[in-house]
Amino acid sequence: MAVTSRSFAVIGLGSFGSTVATELQRSGNTVAGIDIDEKRVSRVAEHLSSTAILDATDEDALREIGIDGYGAAIVAIGDDIEASILTTMNLKLVGVETIWVKAAGKAHHRILSKLGVDRVIQPEQEMGRHIAQMLNNPAVQDYVSLGNGFHVVNILVPERLEGKTLDALKIGKSHDLQLLGLMRGTDYVDCDNGGLTLQEKDKLLVLGKRADLRRFGDSL
Repeated sequence: MAVTSRSFAVIGLGSFGSTVATELQRSGNTVAGIDIDEKRVSRVAEHLSSTAILDATDEDALREIGIDGYGAAIVAIGDDIEASILTTMNLKLVGVETIWVKAAGKAHHRILSKLGVDRVIQPEQEMGRHIAQMLNNPAVQDYVSLGNGFHVVNILVPERLEGKTLDALKIGKSHDLQLLGLMRGTDYVDCDNGGLTLQEKDKLLVLGKRADLRRFGDSL
């Protein structure tokens, strides 16, 4: 089957896998959903470019559907660690370029890392850290980890700062942070102008290390 360069195969269509698959499809990509369970496949079939009911631990079955033609594969098999590992090995053998795998725990994570996958996903831990950051400071609306200790946060401008200028926040002076931009409603506002007047509910996009971001959030 012909596929585009932005094409994904999602193997394992439980809650996590089906969400990833449908969101990728909604973003305009070509997505194949694969699972050994017919009911899971049927639930998402109408929302994806294609689906297949097969055992992904069977290398020949993966080759038959042309899995090597997809730009990336996401292994979202749940707690069956053996099936996850065998599937990952098969994807490596058939030559899939990019492989992301959901890990069920630390031991699984270590094995996947040894197999050389491009990214090991631990959704519960990643979401837990995400929620903790937002709970720690109610001004933080969203949070993304970039690795190497750096994060980007989306910080809501409180009412008391309405009418103040960007310069008054001293983001790059008193705080070792970088202001990436500002969202005003659905509009992106360039922040090169330090004299820009803030409005309540503006959202600052700020890059920095966790401790610096926390101190800045506490100062607002």
